[in-house]
This record gives sequence, C-alpha cells and structure tokens, in this order.
Amino acid sequence: MSATMRAAVCVRAGGPEVLELRELPVPAVRDGWSLVRVAGAGLNRSELRTRQGHSPTVKFPRVLGIECVGVVVASTDPGVPDGTTVAAVMGEMGRAYDGGYAEYALLPNATLMPIATTLPWDVLAALPETYLTAQGALDALGIERGGRLLIRGGTSSVGMAAAAIAAGYGVETAVTTRQAGKVDALTADHVLVDDGSALQEVWSDGPDYVLDLVGARTAVDSLRIVRRGGTVCVAGSLSGWLIQDFEPIAMIPSGTRLTAFHSETMKGRADVLQRIVKEVESGVYRPNVDRVFELDEIVAAHRYMEDDQATGKLVVTLRQE
Repeated sequence: MSATMRAAVCVRAGGPEVLELRELPVPAVRDGWSLVRVAGAGLNRSELRTRQGHSPTVKFPRVLGIECVGVVVASTDPGVPDGTTVAAVMGEMGRAYDGGYAEYALLPNATLMPIATTLPWDVLAALPETYLTAQGALDALGIERGGRLLIRGGTSSVGMAAAAIAAGYGVETAVTTRQAGKVDALTADHVLVDDGSALQEVWSDGPDYVLDLVGARTAVDSLRIVRRGGTVCVAGSLSGWLIQDFEPIAMIPSGTRLTAFHSETMKGRADVLQRIVKEVESGVYRPNVDRVFELDEIVAAHRYMEDDQATGKLVVTLRQE
C-alpha cells in the first residue's frame, strides 16, 4: 500500500473550485478506528452546504464526504477483519474528521457496516445515506398500509428511494417536482409538477403523511397541507436549514404531529442496509443513479449538484488496486 493517497480537500468555504485534488499521507491506524480503501462515495447536499460555509463546526481544510463504500485494509475490530466489504455513513464523517472524498478513509469502527453483496461499486455507493435516510424518515412518520404519503422534493435521491420503499408498504404516494422535464424519472401514484398546491385535486382532505425533503421553505406549508391529525417529517434541507419566524403554537395545527429524521438513529445499522442491498439485488428497489464521476471530477460534480441538474443520486468512484 502506498504511503500517500489522492484526496479532494475543501480548503475553505466557497464555490466548487475550493475543492482541490491533493496528495495526502494515508491516515495512520489507531485504536477504535480502521482504514478503508474507498471504492465509491455518494454525494450529498449536506456536503455542498458544508463546502459553502454553512456548517460552523467544520474546520477547513477538510476532506468532505459523509458516506463511502469500500474494503477494510487495516482493521482494529475483530468483527470486521481485513478484506471485508463495508459501508460507512454519518457519525460526523466528513465533518469532524476526514470523509469519503479520498482513496483511503480512517473511520471509527462504530460507523462500519459489513455488507455481503454482488452489486457494482457505483450502485452500492448510491445506497447508504439515501436509503437509510428514506427508511429512517418513513419510520419516523409511522406510515401504515393503506395510508397516503406526499413526498415534497420527489426528484431528490432520498425522495425517489422513499417512494420505492413506501410502495412496498402498500402506501399510496404522491410526489412533487418543480421541473416538468424530470417527470418521466418519477415512479409514484401521483406526480405533481408544482410545489404541492395541486394536491387537493388528488386528496381533498390531504395526505396522512408528508415527507418534506425541501425543508425550511415548505415545512410550514406541509403542516397546512397534511390532514388534521396527520404527521409531517422534515428530513431534507434542499431549501436550507432554518425556518425564519417559526411559531410552533400558531403554525402547528392542533393534533397534527411534526417530527424529523436524525441520521444518528441509523448509524451502524448494517442489518437495515443489508436488507436494502438484497432488495436492490433482487430488483425490488431500483436505485436512481443520475451520474457517476471520478475523484478528479469532484469540482464538476459539485457544480452539477449545485445547479440542481441531477434527478437521483450522484456518485464518485475511485479506481481499485
């Protein structure tokens, strides 16, 4: 193994150009942490926001990337020996410590999820953050068979994954998109080419559940749209993280529930991810990978993400030895 590695380093807050490809030392293994040779990493909007400077706890320079898949090459965990295929996600990865935008990542053992799979790396890399978030958000909503679910931000990778999972539960789904050109990529019972204002034509009394992936801009409206006594889960930040002038008593209808998905609830859940992988392998779930980039294309990848060109997941792959 080489003593150095290629990594995309965010050198300061700014535009995509602040991501610089550099040669760094391969991290030294220490107790409680294992070294993973990264094969692929999904791209996420939280990384975009961190790069823009909206994560005050993140110190630069930093190797971003809140998820990755690859092979353990130096383990300190007897339960996850060298040669194990793993996924890692969340747990302050790419924020408090260097993440997946590199050929090697030193990761806490608690974040490693051993996976048995025949999937190619680019498909496997599209799953961890996206499908664990979708599953966790649906769990937070408490969806039940026969219910009605509105997904706001339906062309996001999490929105598309949530629609696929919900369909397996027998839930009637409606998804929103503001871009008519992306309609053909969506699979749902109802596709609304607007911000959700046409929903009354579908369900006059509103959905039972709203999965809001747009976030700050639409969360209050989601509370208005959901049927009285229904549940809204905010699990995305496509429009930002802060709701200005939010007044809970005035804005949450009596009996209506507002919740959120927190990624820590799915950290290390290898059992959930393994089930998702099996569903993908059998064709039950069909991951929507929009584009695959190489590490030296990271600036173009972030620009593509920032311009909202993607329909589904963006992935960076790294050449394996």
